[in-house]
Amino acid sequence: MRKKKVIIIGAGPAGLTAGLELLRKSKKYEVIILEESNEIGGISRTVNYKHNRMDIGGHRFFSKDPDVYKFWTDLMPIQGKPSYDDLKLKREKDLKEGGPDPEVEDRVMLVRQRVSRIYYLKKFFDYPITMKLETFKNMGFKRTMVAGFSYLKSCIIKKPEDSLENFYINRFGKKLYSMFFEKYTEKLWGRNPSEISADWGSQRVKGLSISKVIKDMFKKLFHIKGKEVETSLIEEFIYPKFGPGELWETAALEFEKLGGTILKNKKVTKINQKDGKIKSVFVNEEEFKGDIFISSMPLKDLVEGMNDVPKNIQKIATGLPYRDFVTVGLLVNKLNLNNETNIKTLGNIVPDCWIYVQDADVKLGRIQIFNNWSPYMVQNPLSRVWLGLEYFCTEGDDFWNMKERDCVKFATTELIKMGIISDTAVIDAHVEKIKKAYPAYFDTYKDIDKLIKYLNKFDNLYCVGRNGQHRYNNMDHSMVTSFETVNNILNDVKDKSNIWNVNTEKEYHEEN
Repeated sequence: MRKKKVIIIGAGPAGLTAGLELLRKSKKYEVIILEESNEIGGISRTVNYKHNRMDIGGHRFFSKDPDVYKFWTDLMPIQGKPSYDDLKLKREKDLKEGGPDPEVEDRVMLVRQRVSRIYYLKKFFDYPITMKLETFKNMGFKRTMVAGFSYLKSCIIKKPEDSLENFYINRFGKKLYSMFFEKYTEKLWGRNPSEISADWGSQRVKGLSISKVIKDMFKKLFHIKGKEVETSLIEEFIYPKFGPGELWETAALEFEKLGGTILKNKKVTKINQKDGKIKSVFVNEEEFKGDIFISSMPLKDLVEGMNDVPKNIQKIATGLPYRDFVTVGLLVNKLNLNNETNIKTLGNIVPDCWIYVQDADVKLGRIQIFNNWSPYMVQNPLSRVWLGLEYFCTEGDDFWNMKERDCVKFATTELIKMGIISDTAVIDAHVEKIKKAYPAYFDTYKDIDKLIKYLNKFDNLYCVGRNGQHRYNNMDHSMVTSFETVNNILNDVKDKSNIWNVNTEKEYHEEN
């Protein structure tokens, strides 16, 4: 009996999950993954620069979906022995009995503490904002009073949620919105939140609000455990020893062991459709025929590569916007930031994984401190700090086209201006540019339902993942779109609404 041929476009989390799940659950399929680059993992890859590793965008491994969690930990078990920094700092944490020793084995998930803060007015604020004395002290009496009355007003007078700006104001009040959301969002998207659909907030901020923050604070104060945990409020996550790319490289190896094929440097440029089915895809002049096609390539590129697409659908796809970004890796000898927390760190650096930069007078959007993601990401974590400075831009703009030397100089100058490093701190640097990192929620996005309806007419085409659905999903949501796709294929389910509904239903992301 002939095996059905499945062509998967993209070797990122969604594509690899779909391929691996399909081969694990059935022997009826021949699966080929076409990856346009020479790398595995998409934007969840890890870049190794002189043994200092960069996590592109930062990826916390946390999910409320047990299938996702099992997928991760089957590939890379949770640590059973202390990691390098645990040992050095004599730090105790709950470890997995019988789990691997990260000092000896590489295929291991570390248990990490989540610390993300906002850097504003040269002070640290918890992210998300917490209602504690330090917050009010840093804000000052006047700002605190204005923010309090502004929040009370938002509880009484609700704005129509027809923009991301109103979405935030309804949950935090106008003052906190202007302090802690507006400028960062403008940096991220290049647009004011008043121009962006509220859909982005409902998927990324989810159920988070001041009331949720206060509720969480009291639970911690009185040691009350509950089922609900907002994703933005989690305090612990797991993380691959050498970054997210390690997990997806492991997944690729497992996929190939089961008979799957990954072809790198194969950018799909044309999609051949006829009579309501996808017949084949082309990589330049090379044709790949198949029975089933799973696409994680950007919706814009998918539709623009198809033949005989109606003009109105083509117009929607062409107008779908994206944000690209540049990560500047800086290896420094020290930070000028004091660790005033009670969290122990190597070299007593600040404990943050991410630092969100709200100040409008710098272009920098976010800082990653790779030492805090995993001590194994840095060649010498005792005497060096490895930073990832994230700049949001658009492919082809002035920042994107900046030469690497000038980009490093620009980023270094901004950190010095902010008081984060001294002018002699930088030892080495590396720049990575990432295209179509963030699907955006403006321009023709308002008509995306028409585009989805058109694509759903093709019985043998499934769109998965962040770019594949033009939805700013977390990694686990991207994986779930692939789980749903595989279940539909195995059970011959034609309705694809379950795939498109991942990360849109309120109960999906608010209940445990």
